[in-house]
Amino acid sequence: MPLFDDEPPIRKTVHEIGQDLSLLSVAELDERIEILHAEIERLKIDRDRKGDSKAAAEALFR
Repeated sequence: MPLFDDEPPIRKTVHEIGQDLSLLSVAELDERIEILHAEIERLKIDRDRKGDSKAAAEALFR
């Protein structure tokens, strides 16, 4: 939380698809690549978990 009311809130770095990358440093690009790789892994894990649940439900109703 800001110390004074007139200070803007600190924003978390977020990557937006299609964002202009020309102003980012190599370190910032590397950081975003790591964040996106982690997000891809998180999505794959959730997809697999949901696929397992769906397969179990389909097997139950056969």
